[in-house]
Amino acid sequence: MQKTAGIHHITAMVNDAQRTIDFYSGVLGLRLIKKTINFDRPEVYHLYFGNESGAPGTVITFFPWEKQLKGRIGTGQVGSTIYVIPKDSLSFWEARIKKFRIKTYTSIRFGEKYLSFQDPDGLEIELVERTEGPVNNWSFGEIRPDIAIKGFGGATLISAQPNKTANVLEHILGLELVGQEDSFLRFKADSDIGNTIDIKLAPSVRGLMGAGTVHHIAWRASNEADHNRWRSLLKEKGYNPTEIRDRNYFKAIYFHDEGGILFEIATDQPGFAVDEPFDELGEKLMLPPWFESKREQLKGMLPPVEVRILEQDK
Repeated sequence: MQKTAGIHHITAMVNDAQRTIDFYSGVLGLRLIKKTINFDRPEVYHLYFGNESGAPGTVITFFPWEKQLKGRIGTGQVGSTIYVIPKDSLSFWEARIKKFRIKTYTSIRFGEKYLSFQDPDGLEIELVERTEGPVNNWSFGEIRPDIAIKGFGGATLISAQPNKTANVLEHILGLELVGQEDSFLRFKADSDIGNTIDIKLAPSVRGLMGAGTVHHIAWRASNEADHNRWRSLLKEKGYNPTEIRDRNYFKAIYFHDEGGILFEIATDQPGFAVDEPFDELGEKLMLPPWFESKREQLKGMLPPVEVRILEQDK
C-alpha cells in the first residue's frame, strides 16, 4: 500500500509579510529558508520557514497579501498547526510567548499537554513536547537548538465530512488510526516528525478562505517515481488530482477530499538548496527561471522585508 511519511509542508494566508517574518522568525525562531513569489500570483511573496535546512516536515509557508479579506477557520480547513518542541522546553516557550504579550492557554489531548495561541493573523498554533524528531540546529535570539522548534508535530483537520476525511487518511494516504478521544480521531504516519493528525469530530462553522487560515496541507512523496504513483492512485480512486506542477523546490499535485480540505502531495527533493547555498538560504529574492526576466519589475511590486531581532530580545 502507498504510504506517505507525513506532512511535507503547510501553506497559509496572511496580510503582512514583515509582520509574518517578525512572528515566525523573531518570536518562534524558525529560519526564513526561502523568499520567493507565489508562482500563480507573482506580485505576492511566498515565504518559507523551517528548521536549519527546511527539511520536509518542518516547513510552514505563507502568501502575504494586504488586500485579502479576513478568513474564518472552519470546515474544509486545517484547524491548528502543531509544532513539536524538545522535552522540558514547554515552560520556556510559555514564558517566551507571554513576553510578547500573546495570550496562551493549555489543554490535554491524547495524554499530551498543548500550549495554544494565535499568530498575528489569527492562525491557531499549538506546541507539544516530544522526544521524537531531530534537533533543529538553527539559533536565533535567545532560542538555542536545545529548546528550538523541531518542526511539525502534526495538525488538526476540520472536515465537513469527518468520516470521509478519515477514510482518505487511512485508506489513501496510509496513516494508521491510533485512537479516539472526546471529539478527536488520531492518525499517525511512520515519520518521527509531522506525523500526528487529529480530525475534529465536533460540529464547526463553515470555513472561509482568507487571511488567518490555512490554504492547504501537503503530504510527502519520497521521490518523483513515488509522486507519479500517488497521482495514478488518486485518479484511480476518483479524486481528480491536478497535473504535476513544478514548484522549483518540489513537484506538487493537488486534490480535495470529500470534507472540502485541499491536500497536496509534494516530493522531498530537490529541496531548498537547489538555487542558493545552505548558508545563504532566505537572504535573497529567488525566482524560478521563467520569471527571472521580470526580476526588477517584481522587486518594485514587493514590499521590502528583513529578518530582525525584535525589541523584546535586545
